[in-house]
Amino acid sequence: MSLWPGANIPTLTGKTVIVTGANSGIGYYTALELAKAGAEVILACRNAGKGEAAAAKVNAEAPGRARFMALDLADLASVQSFATAFKEGHGTLDILINNAGVMALPRRQLTAQGFEMQFGVNFLGHFLLTALLLASLMKAPAPRVIQISSIAHRSGKLNFADLQFATNYKSWPVYGQSKLAMLVFAKELQRRADAGGWGILSLAAHPGVAATELIPNGPGNDSLMAKMMNIFKGLVMQPGDAGAWPTILAATDPAASPGAYYGPQGFMELRGKPGRAKAMPQALDAQTGARLWDEAEKLTGVPLKPGP
Repeated sequence: MSLWPGANIPTLTGKTVIVTGANSGIGYYTALELAKAGAEVILACRNAGKGEAAAAKVNAEAPGRARFMALDLADLASVQSFATAFKEGHGTLDILINNAGVMALPRRQLTAQGFEMQFGVNFLGHFLLTALLLASLMKAPAPRVIQISSIAHRSGKLNFADLQFATNYKSWPVYGQSKLAMLVFAKELQRRADAGGWGILSLAAHPGVAATELIPNGPGNDSLMAKMMNIFKGLVMQPGDAGAWPTILAATDPAASPGAYYGPQGFMELRGKPGRAKAMPQALDAQTGARLWDEAEKLTGVPLKPGP
């Protein structure tokens, strides 16, 4: 892959990075570039075959830098097992990239614990993962946590009356809620890190519109969304590797400010060189952030805070 003009990734030698959903798309390209920069990168993926294959491809370009570990964000027990295994083998975690996700599933599906799939995978699984790895992050000298949001957060609303959309399920509003939740989470994590002196930089990024596996694995190649993307892909869609640029910048930007949000700088943030993105007002409200945090702790059963 090629990076954006003027890109200059600092050395990451000695740093440990986790990228969820790194077997394909922006997760894979992010893992590849961070490994090439010297980091030890853990590809945390649900599918073992695809995860092992992706790690092998990364190692072909960055020998010995990548390793697959099993993680199914649709099962909180798997998240617990992953965190336990990671902590047994590593003292610190420098960068956590909460990238994995599902998009606009045509019908309502449930996680192992009975949560709506998009909210459960995109947000709740990552919330729990962050909570379980907080102590490892706080041992690192300059830890970063990066949530992958979407331009879909612009129309997103948090349906606190029915976060699981048990009634009136609609694929795109549910996806928008999950990606808004990721951005709200990033902002609230920074507030709490600042207030508690956790020393964590909480950031977010979005890929614009990138050619990845999200559409085939979500609404499907025969969906209206896929057909529209195929018609206008030359105007609005960028390659999967370019979609990873905002995430890579968030992970490595030496000038990153607390709570920063990254995305493409082209028309409507759909594509282009990465830089600072615009978060909608509904993502910035502190009361909303606190309420979502409280709900996530109740649903996962695990508090996100320092301590045993």
